[in-house]
Amino acid sequence: MLRRRAVLVGLGIASLGVLPLFRANAQNHPAPADPVDLAADQLEVDVTAGTAVLTGHVTLIRGSLKVDCPRIDVRYDDAPRVTWAKGSGGVAADIRGVHAEAPEVELDLARHVLELRGGVRLTRGQGWLNAERATIDITSAKVTLKEVKGSLPVAIPKP
Repeated sequence: MLRRRAVLVGLGIASLGVLPLFRANAQNHPAPADPVDLAADQLEVDVTAGTAVLTGHVTLIRGSLKVDCPRIDVRYDDAPRVTWAKGSGGVAADIRGVHAEAPEVELDLARHVLELRGGVRLTRGQGWLNAERATIDITSAKVTLKEVKGSLPVAIPKP
């Protein structure tokens, strides 16, 4: 039996929609306030605590980014604007030909930092990178990989 999916449009979870690691250039980035399309099997909101938990097959779409995972925990302020989000249970993200997988991802919007951790795998075409952790500064699009190894294709010059 299929459970009815809760669909939330414009929740404001800028979370995984700002993965600068996968962007072609900074001018094509979605603005932090851009809406997010989100679907989940279940949503629980604690208004007093300012938290929400989305569970089941959670899908987040923002622009050309699509993220799938079993759970997303969210903290938000009084506005309500999301200030922090964490995807867990095995995260898969796809954007502009790049695929990323990690056990979990955390976004701190106050610090503008996105962190994939627990064993990260990034693939694009025949290239791949594995790292224990990938930290992304959302503002500068600077990516730092810890304990990294991989294989990147080399262009063959034409004679």
